[in-house]
Amino acid sequence: MEINWYIMSVIIGSAIVTFIPRILPLVVLSKLEIPEWGINWLKHVPVAVMSALLASELLLLDNKVSIQENTLNLMSAIPTLLVAIYTRSLLGTVLVGIATLMTIRFLL
Repeated sequence: MEINWYIMSVIIGSAIVTFIPRILPLVVLSKLEIPEWGINWLKHVPVAVMSALLASELLLLDNKVSIQENTLNLMSAIPTLLVAIYTRSLLGTVLVGIATLMTIRFLL
């Protein structure tokens, strides 16, 4: 089997490109002492990112806010959110979300 150097260079380049953004912040931030307000601020980043992802998925259609077009998704998001809040189980939340959306689509 012959090695194609172009494919090998693409694989190595891709590995480097994905490795640098993961390791560089870790190396830089491990040497710094982050103030208390910075730590508190960083605790909110995952919630903000998840909210932005959910809002765009639940409310946008063709880059426009469209609640009427996304009614089924919004209806299934309510019990899913309640399960997520009360159980804090990722598996349970995903299963309830899928089951709710399937049921709503079947009934309507």
